[in-house]
Amino acid sequence: GINAEYGPFFFSSTTLLMTSLQLLNPKSESLTRLAALLMNINAAKGLQEVLKTNLGPRGTLKMLVSGSGDIKLTKDGNVLLHEMQIQHPTASLIARTATAQDDVTGDGTTTNVLLVGELLKQSERYLAEGLHSRIFVDGFDLATRKALEVLDKVAITRNTLDRELLLSVARTSLRSKLTQELADSMTSIVVDAVLTIHRPAKPIDLHMVEIMTMQHRSANETTLIKGIVLDHGARHPDMKKRVENAFILTCNVSLEHDKSEVNSTAVYSSAEQREKMVEGERKWVDEKVKKIIELKQKVCDTDDKGFVVINQKGIDPMALDMLQKAGILALRRAKRRNMERLTLACGGAAVNSVDDLTPEALGKAGLVYEHVLGEDKFTFVEKIDNPFSCTILIKGPNQYTITQIKDAVRDGLRAVKNTIEDGKVVPGAGAFEVAAYSELMKFKDTIKGKEKLGVQTFAEALLVIPKTLASNSGFDPLEVIVQLESEYRSGHLVGLDLDTGEPLDPAAEGIWDNYRVKRQILHSSPIIASQLLLVDEVIRAGKSTTSGNN
Repeated sequence: GINAEYGPFFFSSTTLLMTSLQLLNPKSESLTRLAALLMNINAAKGLQEVLKTNLGPRGTLKMLVSGSGDIKLTKDGNVLLHEMQIQHPTASLIARTATAQDDVTGDGTTTNVLLVGELLKQSERYLAEGLHSRIFVDGFDLATRKALEVLDKVAITRNTLDRELLLSVARTSLRSKLTQELADSMTSIVVDAVLTIHRPAKPIDLHMVEIMTMQHRSANETTLIKGIVLDHGARHPDMKKRVENAFILTCNVSLEHDKSEVNSTAVYSSAEQREKMVEGERKWVDEKVKKIIELKQKVCDTDDKGFVVINQKGIDPMALDMLQKAGILALRRAKRRNMERLTLACGGAAVNSVDDLTPEALGKAGLVYEHVLGEDKFTFVEKIDNPFSCTILIKGPNQYTITQIKDAVRDGLRAVKNTIEDGKVVPGAGAFEVAAYSELMKFKDTIKGKEKLGVQTFAEALLVIPKTLASNSGFDPLEVIVQLESEYRSGHLVGLDLDTGEPLDPAAEGIWDNYRVKRQILHSSPIIASQLLLVDEVIRAGKSTTSGNN
């Protein structure tokens, strides 16, 4: 043990390495073992406390105020986690995981945060007594597999194109984001929108549901337009404001004079030469416009038929004037996504050239009209036979209400889409969590070894959902859990009635959750909780020693 060079001290290579690291940056902070675990657990508990009061139809709202004073009122967990500036690294990790849940399934953000927080919270007492984190992780793995089996057993396979079932699913989702009256008025709009764009044997593309906002009147006047609403009107003051029995040409053709791509100079010596140059520039644009006018004259053989051109590129004033004189309503610079929606809604095909135009390329709409609201113009394309695209027109008295409805409608659309694609639903109101708790506690007794503590922790953590629903509704959580467990042991799958605090049959009341949302929560929450439990050291970088005056 004595080294001749260093006297009675012996330094291993590891000791020298650690010493050199500390000398490199002495300002870095390091938390080890229990301190690191407690930091992670406290962060999860803190985030859980913030979002806890938002869960369920009786949840409260949060007011978010930006640095510039903009206000946002919401109870949507995904919006909160995106908008809040979270400084704590562990809380930020949990928030990113929860928002990824929303990106994948469209719901379950708040539940995810609550479950991760509760898993760590329940683990804390055993960790303080010296139990190793790895035992919890192994127990969580066993519990997750069992919980997924319970989920498959509890899930009910139904005809998911049944409108009444979809209305129940949408109502359950929307009531957790909006007031009951407003949520109920949005339910049929959301369901009909998804059923409109649904085509057998094809994936549902929710981008084909345009969400348009109009700060006007009250929120209850939000409507579903089985057609398209464009956020601009005709650019020529004399064009028709209303066209019935319209043929619609959807095109991506430049109807304006383009500047040359290289720097060029035109030299002329007389007014006649200048006129010829201008005429030459106009000629090729005019020829395109004339081909459109010829097609209009060909298909509009009677006065009761109209013609509308919706172009993705520009239309210059002279071309607009020619189209107006021919009785054509023309809109320019439409969004690319709207070009897809228009062809799905009205039929026909989007054309990239006016050469060889045929009547087969035209779509049809019973009514096209312009609506002016203040300085904004909207063009409505309605009365369409069998459309596969539609628009939800959200109205509201102020921007806060409109934003809140818009976020809720997005979640409602995802919930309906998930139900159709899953082919099954899960009873809501906390019914699955109570069933999983009871089954996991039975499963715990079959396990030998300390892993049963991990299974027990997982089972108790699941009860955070019904407990929070009860707490947010003003009931005693423990009393509610005892009643729900008692009913389940009697052979009834029950959830919590938020009006009375008594057990209810969620299937009879039409309270349904998405199967894929529950499945994703069971997959992601234990993984994040396990990773955080296995952290035994946190090293936070300090300021670099190379900065400053050298």
